[in-house]
Amino acid sequence: MTIVRRHFLSLAAATVALPAASRVALADTYPSRPVHLIVPQAAASATDIHARLIGQWLSDRLHQQFVVDDRPGVGGNVGTADVVHAAPDGYTLLTVNSQNAISPALYPDLSFNFIRDIAPIGQISMAPLIMEVNPSVPAKTVPEFIAYAKANPGKINMASAGVGGPQFLAGELFKSMTGLNIVHVPYRGSTPAITDLLAGQVQLMFDVTPTALPQIRTGRLRALAVTMKSRLAALPDIPPLADYLPGYEAEGWLGMGAPTGTPAAIIDTLNKQINAALADDKIKARLAQLGVVVQGGSPSEFGKFIVAETAKWGNVIRNAHIKAD
Repeated sequence: MTIVRRHFLSLAAATVALPAASRVALADTYPSRPVHLIVPQAAASATDIHARLIGQWLSDRLHQQFVVDDRPGVGGNVGTADVVHAAPDGYTLLTVNSQNAISPALYPDLSFNFIRDIAPIGQISMAPLIMEVNPSVPAKTVPEFIAYAKANPGKINMASAGVGGPQFLAGELFKSMTGLNIVHVPYRGSTPAITDLLAGQVQLMFDVTPTALPQIRTGRLRALAVTMKSRLAALPDIPPLADYLPGYEAEGWLGMGAPTGTPAAIIDTLNKQINAALADDKIKARLAQLGVVVQGGSPSEFGKFIVAETAKWGNVIRNAHIKAD
């Protein structure tokens, strides 16, 4: 076990280390003023949608406003750095996502170490991606798309929310497993990428369900496959990509974190409220509409998950020699 991994897991375990009286006292007084919930991606992205949903729940239950603040840039590292350097008092939180596990290998010169500098609060969801195309593409299935792409090498543009993000890596995995010559076009976030996909400026995207489903349901985009191993309840007629490419799997995920050093009682309070939200029928229904899978769990469980994801994607990036722009 590495030193960094031991440190991260000890941070997660520390959420239960305070004496019960101290934990209760802090929990009773928090929050006493508005809390800023930083989203390191663009407005209307999947991360932003989750933050607003859970933020509203926290505002209602904790009787203070949880202000969602979108701060995209550099693969989510701008907003993440702002939280890392914020006071560890529970009043600046981070909407954590799979990009945070990808960035350490992609940006080796970051001013922070995510595993060391962000304490896990709790996981919210897993988000499979959807392989989707502009309707101008004359393919209605994955085999038809592969045949079309082979017949038009270098003429299909694939959008993503940025180099090294989950969408990019899902697309690169698809390209490597098919040998297709598809041109990657990175954007600063999902929203501008989707905008150009809808306009036909790009033809293909692997996008997370919260931003993909509304366009698919209205027929403005066509879904070809999902990136999880089983079918998605929100799109029961769309097959897994693994049906055509055995072993293929790529999913995004979301949760919440705080600067290292945030009192354990505050992390406990937030974790309990997040899990309560995920057990609420209205919240579950809304997340089902977004096409994500509810997760929940303890800070320690989320911490172990992040460590494993960081190792997995780090290996993929290094083996593929992927570099940030």
